[in-house]
Amino acid sequence: MSVRTEEWREAAGPAPSGALPRNEGTELILDWVQAARVNRSAVERRAATLTTRRSVKKQWQAAWLLKAITLIDLTTLAGDDTPGRVRRLCAKALNPVREDLLEALGVADLGITVGAVCVYHEMVPVAVQALRGSGVPVAAVSTGFPAGLSPFPTRVEEIVRSVSAGAAEIDVVISRRLALTHDWQGLYEELRSFREACGEAHMKVILATGELGTLRNVYRASLVAMMAGADFVKTSTGKESVNATLPVSLTMVRAIRDYYERTGQAVGFKPAGGLRTAKDAMAWMILMREELGRRWLEPDLLRFGASSLLADIERQLEHHVTGRYSAFHRHPLG
Repeated sequence: MSVRTEEWREAAGPAPSGALPRNEGTELILDWVQAARVNRSAVERRAATLTTRRSVKKQWQAAWLLKAITLIDLTTLAGDDTPGRVRRLCAKALNPVREDLLEALGVADLGITVGAVCVYHEMVPVAVQALRGSGVPVAAVSTGFPAGLSPFPTRVEEIVRSVSAGAAEIDVVISRRLALTHDWQGLYEELRSFREACGEAHMKVILATGELGTLRNVYRASLVAMMAGADFVKTSTGKESVNATLPVSLTMVRAIRDYYERTGQAVGFKPAGGLRTAKDAMAWMILMREELGRRWLEPDLLRFGASSLLADIERQLEHHVTGRYSAFHRHPLG
């Protein structure tokens, strides 16, 4: 049952290289943005074959799922959030898998936690207090999440307030109208202002891809976000009718690869919305491994925005250990 062997080191162990510098962005290269083309049929064919090309089973699957836990931004973005709920979520973030399962897997001493806890601004101080000294960062959604239609000064002020409250990561939403009208200069300037307001806090740029219309717009918006200094590009708010899909994710990942090859600056990727099962997590990890390599399987370059994903991963790990699936109600904070 143990995965404390080469499986952990290969699939879920330390990254092959050390910490990477932040993406400082570039000037807006409009010729590059406007020349972008996306072959939709080719993207869909590639996305359809990704999960059929690689099969991960048994102890290898358990190791990959343990790695997936470290990539989760454990999220609560509900109107009825309370300090008590956020504290319970933070407790789960620090102890995402039952101790007896970790012992059976041989990884109880690795200190596995989630990648971050993501909340609304109002709950940032509560989360910061609950996670103090743990090394797990607090992320705050900002800039008029989810629609991004608040007045511009208000959106910038929201970032400043969240950073002052202790948020180490800020998930900002773009003005979709700028992408839909191809006002790339306006989008670039908006995001540069957000990046300046973030200061040392990392900026994750939510593109709300389900509202951008075409894969070409998704690719272009991804490029502009990275040029503006995004530390991550993120698919969705989780509130759109269409959230993270493999074709959209592949398009964004190709933009990350092109940007890295041209500038030498690595940018992270965060699929969000619709990732609910361990199978989903595996599919996106395979995408990153195939398209960008092993280095993009670390929390500084890959995150999953999810609230229910952890529950299914824990159920799959329990099945690996015991041969039985537990009921979902046994994992209420997943």
